[in-house]
Amino acid sequence: MAGGIGKAREFVDDVWKELKRTSWPNKQEVYGTTLVVIIATIIVAVYLGLVDLVLATLQKLVLFS
Repeated sequence: MAGGIGKAREFVDDVWKELKRTSWPNKQEVYGTTLVVIIATIIVAVYLGLVDLVLATLQKLVLFS
């Protein structure tokens, strides 16, 4: 049991050291990447909505005509 606690502590220490070496983005970088994600999400949502609309229309034409 003590070996497991020692390994867990070593893991946490390694994670902490790695976090100190990490370069964190500044506010402008976070804003820019967030904007890109939002725009990409909107574009994909519109595209999928249009594809769904076309496929639903085709399905209605095939099944109900």
